[in-house]
Amino acid sequence: QGQLVESGGGLVQPGGSLRLSCAASRSIFSTNAMGWYRQAPGTQREFVASITNGGTTNYVDSVKGRFTISRDNAQNTVYLQMSSLKPEDTAVYYCNTFPRRYNWGQGTQVTVSS
Repeated sequence: QGQLVESGGGLVQPGGSLRLSCAASRSIFSTNAMGWYRQAPGTQREFVASITNGGTTNYVDSVKGRFTISRDNAQNTVYLQMSSLKPEDTAVYYCNTFPRRYNWGQGTQVTVSS
């Protein structure tokens, strides 16, 4: 069973919203900052957002004001609320620690298209 399991992706129209979830094992989640990353076809995986145990967040410039990362420490889950989605947000989204320390999960596909 994977240590990082992403879910919540799908097909959405431009301007729409999605919320991604990532369930992590307790050993990973409890002591690490967590991050979301994404990889579009033909590109390298890139950092999207991170959140520390204390709730301090950081975002790549292209998603600032549109995406919100949060974490539920009781549920060992990290979320990515995505709003005002654009076609260029289309990618497979992954979570991991920040910085990355573990193998990637299967990711969740987000497709923004009309």
